[in-house]
Amino acid sequence: MMQVCLNGARGAADGAAVPLSPEAMAESAAEAVAAGATDIHVHPKTPCGRDTLSPRVLALTLEAIRARVSVPVGVTTGAWAEPDPAARLDRVRGWTVLPDHASVNWHEPGAEEVAAALVDLGVGVEAGIWSGTDGAERFAVSRLGPKVLRVLAEVTDTDALSAVASARALLSDIGSAHGRPVLLHGEDGGAWPVLRLAGRLGVATRVGLEDVLVLPDGRRAGSNAELVVAGLGEYGAG
Repeated sequence: MMQVCLNGARGAADGAAVPLSPEAMAESAAEAVAAGATDIHVHPKTPCGRDTLSPRVLALTLEAIRARVSVPVGVTTGAWAEPDPAARLDRVRGWTVLPDHASVNWHEPGAEEVAAALVDLGVGVEAGIWSGTDGAERFAVSRLGPKVLRVLAEVTDTDALSAVASARALLSDIGSAHGRPVLLHGEDGGAWPVLRLAGRLGVATRVGLEDVLVLPDGRRAGSNAELVVAGLGEYGAG
């Protein structure tokens, strides 16, 4: 599986290629799917470009993207979008248009409760296990582990020289992942080395402007579709 991560927490300062409005996200998603992406991860944004869990904004974003593509569409539940765990849970429970899946960062306060609410809603859970956190340890003893859609092994080491070692250490920490599929990815300087490792290991991965702004040769990426094309090539050559 090649997931495209359209925008992440990035904003206008990261360049015009980063899609911020529902219409721009939908266009970028359609281009990325045409380029070979089979799944979408997106961060809905307020008009000022801030990540949000607002039911209204989420609905507008999902409806715009689904009007253009037929692949699964997932969103974030990151604590930065709503720092208060109780308020974050209320936001998720208030969603009127549901994503196919949503990522839950297991090291964040309230992760178990948010994941449980998503399961109750029938939304697939991507368990985000970040390197450099206690996420793997907490996930290992989670009663929800066997119920998640997949595990996102998120390598936060952005050093191209050490990211692969960090990725292998993270996968070791995750272990059997409760028998769930693993999607391995890196970010910034570590994005391409970790994607190639995913190819060598034969596990799912992702690429997009959330994770990296440049192509493997260092040139600035002009779109998510361009990153997907490059990602598929690097994955196959990994």
